[in-house]
Amino acid sequence: MKKINFFTVSSLIFLFVCFSFTKSLYAQQSLSNSFGKKIQFGGGLGLNFGSGFTDISVAPSAIYNINPIVALGASLQFGYIKVKNSYETYTYGGSLIGLLNPIPQIQLSAELEQLRFNTDFRTITGNIASDNFWNTALYVGAGYRSNNVTIGIRYDLLHDDNKSIYSEAFMPFVRVYF
Repeated sequence: MKKINFFTVSSLIFLFVCFSFTKSLYAQQSLSNSFGKKIQFGGGLGLNFGSGFTDISVAPSAIYNINPIVALGASLQFGYIKVKNSYETYTYGGSLIGLLNPIPQIQLSAELEQLRFNTDFRTITGNIASDNFWNTALYVGAGYRSNNVTIGIRYDLLHDDNKSIYSEAFMPFVRVYF
């Protein structure tokens, strides 16, 4: 019977651990590469200046393509509007979106948006008043898609003429993801 010495056993264990660790790193790297290839970034940036008027908006977004048909994503939003001697509004919040592409040219969407509005305004008597509230919207939409650009229309299922921040439930959109 052949004896196995300590050096041989420890060398074999060391090689096994190194080989396993290398395979583990390779698997994680492959997984992270495929994950990164499925993420697309987009968003919006708006600047509008006029005589006594300022409107700034920033809305970065990202989606994860689960497969060629389904994608899920999130967006952050920040806005600032000021009309000199009238009102000033800060808007911030976010949204979650689901996209469905039954065929490459058609994109269906569902989006839950939650925005906070902090508004200070001058009343008729000249006093400063505040109106701070949350606005929730649930949009369903459809659009024509060509590569990374989608143009369409969405409808707010929760729209209320007395409470919603937008005057209409229907809203056109343009989405661009890279």
